[in-house]
Amino acid sequence: MTAKALLLAGGLGTRLRPITLTTPKCLVPVGGRPMLDYWFDALERANVRDILLNNHHLPDQVRAHIEKTNATRDLNVVEAYEPDLLGSAGTVHANRAWADDASEIIVIYADNLSDVDLGAMLTFHRAHDDPMTMLLFRTAYPSQCGIATLDGDRIVEFVEKPETPASDLANAGIYVLDADAFREIADKNVFDFGFDVIPDFVGRMRGFEHAGYHRDIGNKEALDQANIDAERLFS
Repeated sequence: MTAKALLLAGGLGTRLRPITLTTPKCLVPVGGRPMLDYWFDALERANVRDILLNNHHLPDQVRAHIEKTNATRDLNVVEAYEPDLLGSAGTVHANRAWADDASEIIVIYADNLSDVDLGAMLTFHRAHDDPMTMLLFRTAYPSQCGIATLDGDRIVEFVEKPETPASDLANAGIYVLDADAFREIADKNVFDFGFDVIPDFVGRMRGFEHAGYHRDIGNKEALDQANIDAERLFS
């Protein structure tokens, strides 16, 4: 069985301006290292070598980092350039054939800092018979997240940013998809995972709860905290 990874890294990072006016969000330093490198580390640990990375904002800097990564790591990172951002599900649509020689695709929102064990998540996914697994974490702010309700470990309800959250189990922005599920999403030709894809997988999707560290680096306050946390967790 061979897993591949899609890193969604093309965002503009508007809430991190002015930093992202000159640095792509995926390359913003956290703990003295580009954010993207933490995901390369995690994928190497999970023995996932083939990576597709969507690229849009300040693309030449990202291309240079890809070239350096391929030269110095046992990884094969390929760029998927988007002159106009396609959305998380739109990137899947544009790269449908990426799944053709894989057993699973790990889809990762690269603007998170996490110590998730992707190998353990893959093992969990391969042990059940549903086509999709979503990484979940417990949040103190459920009304700001996509919230899942579980029956056992199967997700039976999912609401994006609910006014009245049913739980505190939040979508962490990491999914493991069977190759057929990746192609199913590609064929939908829709824009966003949270609003356009996830509802169609409710009842045939499992939740893998991550009890460790997970932070969305969406604004300057989150970045400042991530810099503090990285010294403790990743040094």
